[in-house]
Amino acid sequence: MKNGALVFLAALIALGSSWVGFVLAPTLQLGGQKQTVVLNGTDAYPIQRTGDATLGLQVYRANGCASCHTEQVRQDGFACQVNLTDAGKNPAVVSNLIASLKLEGLTHEQAESVSDKITAAGGKSETRLVATGGDINRGWGVRQSVAADYLYDYPVQLGNLRAGPDLANIGFRHSDLKWQLLHLYAPKSVTANSSMPSFRYLFEVRKIAGTAPSADALDLPKEFAPADGSEVVPTEAARQLAAYLMSLRANVPLYEAPFTPVTTAKP
Repeated sequence: MKNGALVFLAALIALGSSWVGFVLAPTLQLGGQKQTVVLNGTDAYPIQRTGDATLGLQVYRANGCASCHTEQVRQDGFACQVNLTDAGKNPAVVSNLIASLKLEGLTHEQAESVSDKITAAGGKSETRLVATGGDINRGWGVRQSVAADYLYDYPVQLGNLRAGPDLANIGFRHSDLKWQLLHLYAPKSVTANSSMPSFRYLFEVRKIAGTAPSADALDLPKEFAPADGSEVVPTEAARQLAAYLMSLRANVPLYEAPFTPVTTAKP
């Protein structure tokens, strides 16, 4: 083969380029990722997970949760939303004007025009930047996921199948620890149509000691509760997993993923 060396060299270059592009470059980029700050603020982000939440990542991994859930919110763009903050001295006039205007899904120019009209009528408004996309509309997040969100996670549990909802912001969506534990033990007790399997082996069913259930016992609906005289309590692994889920809160604006947090009520 007269061209054997040339073919080998071409293959080596092709494979080498792929390795550099898909392996080395991302490793160098993420390897240099540092803690950032919240947009228009001074708070550091992200904060290192500690205690049970750190251990809970390994429980999440060991139970294959990433097989059915992702931790990566996607978006397809941005839009502006105008909120009325003060109706001024002529609230009836401003209210009638507001009713006739489109306030959401606006371009920057459209938002400025709406704000000018509200100001001319004697009211005051603010313009918010909001992320748009299917995941945002489902309530799974308020912005897209970025590299900074995973800075302290090892291994990163991105997932690639959504048999269940995305969990990147589940700690903000469901901030009640009791809800998280109930959902792990009996998913249908809090979400009627849930297809999630029960993780009952992470809990202990035991006899009630004394006249009342312990403070750790789950408050289960009757159809999911154990036999009379027994109670369900989470094991250490269940607490750790719930703590990890509670720590998933990608809900702050960043330079690479901006949005305007809600600070005032809609009119």
